[in-house]
Amino acid sequence: MNAPLPSQLLNTARTLSQVSAAWDTDLLTQLNNYIAVPAKSPMFDADWAQHGLIETVMRNAYEWVLAQKVEGLSVEIVRLPGRTPVLFFELGASKGSSEQAVTNQTVLMYGHLDKQPEFTGWRADLGPWTPKYEDGKLYGRGGADDGYAVYAAITAIQALKTQNAAHPRIVGLVETCEESGSYDLLPYIDVLKARLGDVGLVICLDSGAGNYDQLWMTNSLRGMASGVLKVEVLTEGVHSGDASGLVPSSFRVLRHLLDRLEDSGNGRLLPDSFHCQVPADRLAQATATAAILGEELYKRFPWAHADCEGASQFMLPTTTDPLQALLARTWTPTLSVTGADGFPDLKNAGNVLRPYTAFKLSLRLPPLIDAATAVAELKTLLEDNAPYQAKVTFDGTASATGWNAPNTAPWFEQALNKASQDYFGAPCGFIGQGGTIPLMNMLSIGFPKAQMMVCGVLGPKSNAHGPNEFLHVPYAKKLTAAVAQVIADAARAIS
Repeated sequence: MNAPLPSQLLNTARTLSQVSAAWDTDLLTQLNNYIAVPAKSPMFDADWAQHGLIETVMRNAYEWVLAQKVEGLSVEIVRLPGRTPVLFFELGASKGSSEQAVTNQTVLMYGHLDKQPEFTGWRADLGPWTPKYEDGKLYGRGGADDGYAVYAAITAIQALKTQNAAHPRIVGLVETCEESGSYDLLPYIDVLKARLGDVGLVICLDSGAGNYDQLWMTNSLRGMASGVLKVEVLTEGVHSGDASGLVPSSFRVLRHLLDRLEDSGNGRLLPDSFHCQVPADRLAQATATAAILGEELYKRFPWAHADCEGASQFMLPTTTDPLQALLARTWTPTLSVTGADGFPDLKNAGNVLRPYTAFKLSLRLPPLIDAATAVAELKTLLEDNAPYQAKVTFDGTASATGWNAPNTAPWFEQALNKASQDYFGAPCGFIGQGGTIPLMNMLSIGFPKAQMMVCGVLGPKSNAHGPNEFLHVPYAKKLTAAVAQVIADAARAIS
């Protein structure tokens, strides 16, 4: 069913005013408290259960949702033995002040409360666990990625209730394992499947924005495969003057192995199976988005620079063509080395040939590549026929297949553009993201006909996972209002 949308289901000015007031008087306080808790994801805190930090942010969110007293809404913390907890809320459909029938399908809202680790390089007056609000930006780890999600979701629902607007049945799923690949989430989805219902619209608040001037929908996500590649050549370190030249360097052997995977001259991943063709509709949307964002697609990053004859010389991107820049970070497989072991600190680095080198590898895979298959191929590629018969192991730590959005239904496209025009004064934009949200592929398989509103507040320079991460509060206010409006529009459109 693609029924035309009513001309006005929510009063735009009233909705934005209510949402903005909630952000100013309550949500900022909640997120300040959230940022202050180093609730790192299980991959980065193996003793998360004993430390109790994930429990703290989960309990705080639960108690806050309860305190909102949303009419008809129930909330609970769902637990499975040995797994990180999930927050689940549920609200039945309502006709509001309308006498028209409301769809019997469900809107599923999603976010997460676990965080990436601290990382280094924070501005002197900032820190990962010390929130600071400055010039409309709330700095600190996890506020934008995406501790705000549960608070924004309930605030959007409150806006619907305040105006007595019709809405579909709504459920919420807030996990605490997303930054570790969501390996705990699938068992919860199995347990909660009957309670999720017939999902017709997914609202995922864990994504990004091309700018802060319009509503942005994510139309694809890259997959991810990560693991530790370790090369061992000795059982203990030895004098480099005595051994070098005869004992192969573990670093050189590891570098040789990486040459099987990546062309170091241009960064291209060599296995053809790690690449895929960009679908025609995504290419068309990327072309339109490249025209909107232009050089900001690469200027948004904090490029290093050096003084050269009195002038700053900045690091160059791989391309300055906007379309190619967009495709490079959304549909191209890439390798990043995100950690290393086997190296002493520079101040303690004596003349010793080290016994081993280990790199943590992070591969971003195109949306249509199966991650499990890629990990198996990667293990074979790196481990087989090791130079000098060195001991080589690749242990995969996490993987998740990417996601390509389903076709956009006419009602949904109309609703998105209307919300963007109403709250931002510009049409909705569509952009691929280079990161991974494991849940999206799961939901697309489980609910193949559902529309997917994948959005978020991670715009230019917000720097999720890195230093000086911030949440752009003015954008978050408008996004929250836009979510409320799309839910109201969905009341009679999804079927």
